[in-house]
Amino acid sequence: MSEPAYVVAVRALCEFTAKQGDLDLRFTPAPTALEGIAGHATVASRRAAGYEKEISLSGRCGPLLVRGRADGYDPALNRLEEIKTFRGDLERMPDNHRHLHWAQVRIYGHLLCQARQLPELQLALVYYDIGRQKETLLTEYATAAGLQQFFEEQCGRFLAWAQQEMVHRAARDEQLTALRFPHADFRPGQRALAEAVYKGASAGRCLLAQAPTGIGKTIGSLFPLLKASPGQGLDKIFFLSAKTSGRALALEASARIKHSAAGLPLRVLELVARDKACEHPDKACHGESCPLAQGFYDRLPQARSAAVASGAMDRESLREIAAEHGICPYYLSQDLVRWSDVIVGDYNYYFDLSAMLYGFTIANQWRVGVLVDEAHNMIERARKMYSADMEQAALKSVRQTAPPALKRALDRVNRLWNALYKAQEGEYQRYAELPDAFIQALQQAVADITDYMTEHPAAVDSRLLQFYFDAMHFTRIAELFDSHSLFDITRHGGHGATLCLRNIVPATFLAPRFAAAHSTTLFSATLSPWHFYSKTLGMPDNTAWLDVPSPFTADQLSVRLVTGISTRFQHRDRSLAPIAELIAKQYTEQPGNYLTFFSSYDYLEKVAAVFASRYPDIPLWQQARRMDEREREHFLSRFTETSQGVGFAVLGGAFAEGIDLPGARLIGAFIATLGLPQINPVNEQVMLQMDKLFGQGYDCTYLYPGLQKVVQAAGRVIRTQQDRGVIYLIDDRFARQEVRQLLPAWWQLAG
Repeated sequence: MSEPAYVVAVRALCEFTAKQGDLDLRFTPAPTALEGIAGHATVASRRAAGYEKEISLSGRCGPLLVRGRADGYDPALNRLEEIKTFRGDLERMPDNHRHLHWAQVRIYGHLLCQARQLPELQLALVYYDIGRQKETLLTEYATAAGLQQFFEEQCGRFLAWAQQEMVHRAARDEQLTALRFPHADFRPGQRALAEAVYKGASAGRCLLAQAPTGIGKTIGSLFPLLKASPGQGLDKIFFLSAKTSGRALALEASARIKHSAAGLPLRVLELVARDKACEHPDKACHGESCPLAQGFYDRLPQARSAAVASGAMDRESLREIAAEHGICPYYLSQDLVRWSDVIVGDYNYYFDLSAMLYGFTIANQWRVGVLVDEAHNMIERARKMYSADMEQAALKSVRQTAPPALKRALDRVNRLWNALYKAQEGEYQRYAELPDAFIQALQQAVADITDYMTEHPAAVDSRLLQFYFDAMHFTRIAELFDSHSLFDITRHGGHGATLCLRNIVPATFLAPRFAAAHSTTLFSATLSPWHFYSKTLGMPDNTAWLDVPSPFTADQLSVRLVTGISTRFQHRDRSLAPIAELIAKQYTEQPGNYLTFFSSYDYLEKVAAVFASRYPDIPLWQQARRMDEREREHFLSRFTETSQGVGFAVLGGAFAEGIDLPGARLIGAFIATLGLPQINPVNEQVMLQMDKLFGQGYDCTYLYPGLQKVVQAAGRVIRTQQDRGVIYLIDDRFARQEVRQLLPAWWQLAG
């Protein structure tokens, strides 16, 4: 019986063994993925008949199974090609990049010689300049024996690490198979969630799980997926959340699971944004500027070993390890994705247009399980991922200081932009088609800026660079434009216009992400109606649906309808005093900590002013616009077991979901709005498009998102089976049947 294989992709092997020297991320205008694909196709189209593309190859070296796809092979010339697309001056490419490319083509060369019994081979690096459509060919001849020696040398450098990884995985899977739930028992409802997640992973299907707040959804989903991992051969688990608080809960749950199973070798990695991880934000990411980039790849092996040995790779732990070895913590975390078992990060790492975790999954053929926390946020977040907008004011600013070489292209963009602006009669208008001439002019401007920056890398100012990134993203999204998106123009009086490509239904883009994962579970307290989320997100037809009954009882929560007050915009001034009086009356009857939620800061501030004036003896604190993390923590710190007072917050904001205030820390909430999105021209167009695609346009655009926010905010009150509290739903529309049926079934509405 052959020994078990450790599978590694050719690129991953070479990046481990052949990367050396500095981390060098100086701006080089890299082709987009679509341009790269087109470039590869162009090169292949220039080859003679019989040219083979995308050749799957694999080979073993001891326990290592190395596999990948070679770009192309010409049998007539006996030449194997590795194609790399680029822009600009090839001479500026760092030497360590070229070193890596040669390593890749040599590994592929050995695998091809082995597969086809070739005694020798010509190897070629084909550098294809996207802008000039020109190839630069670098070649070398190699014998099969020489390539085999190179292959074995590279595998030898990786072998000790691979053997360590095999031992780690075997020990991990053995302990996960025997893993026990880290608490004495499941909470009510938690077992049903855990069983559904386990079954979903075992069947390799997606799951939408609606489960009440307070039952422990984080550990109730992570534990069963870990438990299922050995049997399903999962390589990684991705725990994705929209907010920092969700990621913190995932790290806490992972730590608890590890603590409960002494010696469980589980590597848990936290991914954070570069601007939060960067130690030198004033420096550029290359060795001549940043000391943590200098010699990065030479010091990476030691830092990598220290990190995986620790097992805990949260933000602060990685920062300490990176500091000990003098390397960048952000790019250390990127490398550690390959060697981690559980990766905790934001949605964008897997679902974005250029998502790193999705890219790694495809490139390495990983088998992954994905958990999506607070999944009610996914629709809005995904829409933003696949949308783009441009402000004409930014173009005008760039034109004032742009170098002469770019004036012509930018002027043409501005002329066509002005033509769109002048042709539009109203302030806002949606268009059925994209303005082709404008898009082409913008693409040309992007190309010209690319060429300029390639030739003058040190002469680029921040405004031009930002415009370049915005324009490049806009043109990229324009290439994907279809019925899932809207194109509209908003005029700003005499100050130009904003062009916007708005994704409405991200299903087309997310479906491949779901397909790439072995199983995906989306969970939240508010995922009703489930078909709205399933269709909009592009989930598979066989997606399972779970609605976990609430463990809480109606006698724990008094839900009171206040139908004599209207919170509609035209009635708000009349509602200020009655709402203030209602809050004060409840507080007087039962002093304690309360939260009040409003549809906007303006509404909040008006009610708070009336309340403070009329009831100065009742402590009051309010959410302010653009609060930073420290200010948010101070707001929450006011809610203690012994404090009393009223916090004023915005529905859908930082304090309306993802916070835990059990017991006396919060005994009631007032929700003075249905949370319906604002009626404006954009949302009206969204409604029309949703109605055209799915039907129920009003519900999809206004009612479902609004009531989801209401239920999330109300969920702050009852967190445990010992909690007692009260909720006031303030608006006559809460009495409507179509609204009431979207509220939790266990609520008993009074009033």
